[in-house]
Amino acid sequence: MPISASIFKAYDIRGVVGNTLDEDVAKQIGQAFGSAMYALGETVCVVGRDGRLSSPSLSAALIEGLLSVGIQVMDVGMVTTPITYFATHIEIDQQSAKSCIMVTGSHNPPDYNGFKMVLAGDAIYGERIQMLYQRICTRPFDQMDQMQQGVCRTVDITDVYQQRIVSDIKLARPMKIAIDCGNGVAGAFAPNLFRALGCEVTPLFCEVDGHFPNHHPDPAHIENLKDLVRCLQQTDCELGIAFDGDGDRLGVVTKEGEIIFPDRQLMLFAQDVLQRHPGQSIIYDVKCTAKLAPWIEQHGGQALMWKTGHSLIKAKLKEMGAPLAGEMSGHLFFKDRWYGFDDGLYAGARLLEILSRSPTPSRVLNALPNAICTPELQMPCAEGEAFILLAYIQAHATFPLAHTIHTLDGIRVEYADGFGLARPSNTSPVLVMRFEADSETALKRIQADFKQALMAAKPGARLPF
Repeated sequence: MPISASIFKAYDIRGVVGNTLDEDVAKQIGQAFGSAMYALGETVCVVGRDGRLSSPSLSAALIEGLLSVGIQVMDVGMVTTPITYFATHIEIDQQSAKSCIMVTGSHNPPDYNGFKMVLAGDAIYGERIQMLYQRICTRPFDQMDQMQQGVCRTVDITDVYQQRIVSDIKLARPMKIAIDCGNGVAGAFAPNLFRALGCEVTPLFCEVDGHFPNHHPDPAHIENLKDLVRCLQQTDCELGIAFDGDGDRLGVVTKEGEIIFPDRQLMLFAQDVLQRHPGQSIIYDVKCTAKLAPWIEQHGGQALMWKTGHSLIKAKLKEMGAPLAGEMSGHLFFKDRWYGFDDGLYAGARLLEILSRSPTPSRVLNALPNAICTPELQMPCAEGEAFILLAYIQAHATFPLAHTIHTLDGIRVEYADGFGLARPSNTSPVLVMRFEADSETALKRIQADFKQALMAAKPGARLPF
């Protein structure tokens, strides 16, 4: 299979198995990543994989590529993405690694798979991912094939990971919770972890199954949380939590069936973290609610809006030395008491630690500031068209009633009573939009402003609102 530039995305490598991704491509990615490690003086790489049907063979081929250029591999087996990250922060059998690759399709359909990568301690994205493609095209690693083969060791760190969280999290009382893993790999770990924390767990779809027979493993979409909502209605569970396909994102549902989106989860976490880190920056992405910044400042922090993308947020967290960051998609990053990478299971444990102090957790969550908002809306575009439309809007559109216009990542127009956002996705050919307001009237007015701007950029466009 010829290597396709299309699989080298903004934050990871991702393709359709049998179409743009197979074992030979995986081996070449291993060779390219290994040569990039070698250039930085790195010699040990952790490799993990999710529960997808194609992950074992792609992982084996990836490891073969790493070994062929002299890299030593620690294979942690079928784990969540955060467990793979965790392996780069601890010593394993007197050996440590700062680089890792996770074979995962995350929340994408069953026939997708891909690779999330950390190189010498940094999550790579953008140009550094494109450089891997260039390495494969120019094949500078061919000369390394004559090097001594690396050695692959299989290691199990799941108990160490669980013990680390259990030693950190202390619940004020036992809790009854429902956990929906959508048949993703988190199902192999989440029920055991939360029982070890003292919870009574009702598991939903925690059997790892790469066909995802019950629903898509993506808690960012309301339809994937219906089973969890129903479970809370029919049982005495007091809270529901959900994870995506590789366990790095968190979804939360109250007893009343209200979905607490990640930007509101971040409010609760910020309030807690700022008690220990007063005056520090809390980072959030451009899709988050306008209610978040005032909340952060009210609780003694500095609110910092940043670009969407887990790798971009992670890099900003590291740059700023911030104790906490999060994005609307559900990636939450704790540097306070943790390592700064996104981990849905750890975030869920931190949530329960806070909520266990209350006899009615849902009341705490429901009391967080809220607004009328749309889910993430997507307008399909031709390849590259979304960026052209955005450039036109930024250059020509006017928003007379707006008080602030951010062009950090797309265009976010803020009003006294809400905001509108349009940004090109970095992972698929769509223009992403989100709207929020204090009233239905204000929401319609803001959407009308954006409709006018979008129709001027693309007359006849079919809008998702």
